[in-house]
Amino acid sequence: MGRVIVVVIGIVVALFGLLFALQGFGVVGGSPMSNTTTWSILGPIIALIGVAIAFSAGRGRKP
Repeated sequence: MGRVIVVVIGIVVALFGLLFALQGFGVVGGSPMSNTTTWSILGPIIALIGVAIAFSAGRGRKP
């Protein structure tokens, strides 16, 4: 059960990273984060961290 929670958390982090990246690139507007270089860089990094968390938890050993 705990592994499923960590996978879900990783997916949520990845989705937030994707949202931040899209805001930074100016695809999603209406935010102070829109068209900001900082979020264009941090967004993909956050998304990759989320994918890594989800992937590593999903590949864990079964008890």
